[in-house]
Amino acid sequence: MKSTIFDFKKLRKTFFSNSTNTIISLLIILFICVACFNTFEWLIFKANWKVVISNLPLYAFGSFPPDEQWRPATWIISLLSLSIFTLCGPKWKWLRKNLLIAWVGTIPLGLYLLSGGLGLSPIMSRHWGGLTLTILLTVCSSLLSLPFGIFLALCRQSSLPLIQKLSSIYIDVMRAIPLISVLFFGQLLIPLFLPFGIEIDRVWRAVFAFTLFVSAYIAEDIRGGLQSIPNTQIEAANSLGLNQYQIIQFILIPQALRIALPALTNQSIGLFQNTSLMAILGLVELLGVGRSILANPEFIGQYVEVYVWLASVYWMVCTIMAVLARHLEQRMTINPANS
Repeated sequence: MKSTIFDFKKLRKTFFSNSTNTIISLLIILFICVACFNTFEWLIFKANWKVVISNLPLYAFGSFPPDEQWRPATWIISLLSLSIFTLCGPKWKWLRKNLLIAWVGTIPLGLYLLSGGLGLSPIMSRHWGGLTLTILLTVCSSLLSLPFGIFLALCRQSSLPLIQKLSSIYIDVMRAIPLISVLFFGQLLIPLFLPFGIEIDRVWRAVFAFTLFVSAYIAEDIRGGLQSIPNTQIEAANSLGLNQYQIIQFILIPQALRIALPALTNQSIGLFQNTSLMAILGLVELLGVGRSILANPEFIGQYVEVYVWLASVYWMVCTIMAVLARHLEQRMTINPANS
């Protein structure tokens, strides 16, 4: 009760300290109330959500065969369940230690369920789409970008001039090129450089392009983490007899990842949002599904409903990613009282 009264007094002192602040605060509150009222009125009474409700399977799975849609649904549910399981924090110590293995294992599980084989009917990647394809591009690109980015960061910190220069040139060049140019390169130019008769699927060309681009930014995030580690720790490790590989494995990389985790989270969220660029290049991911639905004569003109729905889905997934990253950051934070 006392804390509530204290907060109310602090709020009044901040926003209603004098007549000018009171008038401005009341006008802002009135504007927010009117905007919220009009927004809820449109969402509940005026918007036509048939364009969303009647196409939910298309948003989720693209043109995946209807009788096989249980496969991408199983994968998405497993990811959501694992997210909830991670946030709730399993009590069993062996489960906490194996959570990383479980997360990595969702990638081969998703590829097996989507592509088929070993008892499942094969499904060509041109039928993958919607939210399933968006998540697949994000997960696979992130998995490949992180080790490549760590490798580039270590190379840029190397004492060998040639390795340092090559990694610096690669990072600087990739950071200077727009992502859409890299994606065009992946989709249109890579097939021209391949030997005759060898083809790479469009999905994997997109993953390759995203990996090349994002790894350069991850390398700089990791390099910032490496530079923040005091040299005294490396000197102490050398005095204990650790070799260079052990110093990198047990001292440098764990601390650099912990320090760079907020920046890495931003990269993952940005990667998830940037997958929408693939709609321009023919992959029918989440935004591409929305564009194809709006091309249907039955739903022409319902742009607002479609894009509000897509924005809500992007917001929900990005929020889940941010919450998971915050939970991981709390688990990785060193408690000074216990050190």
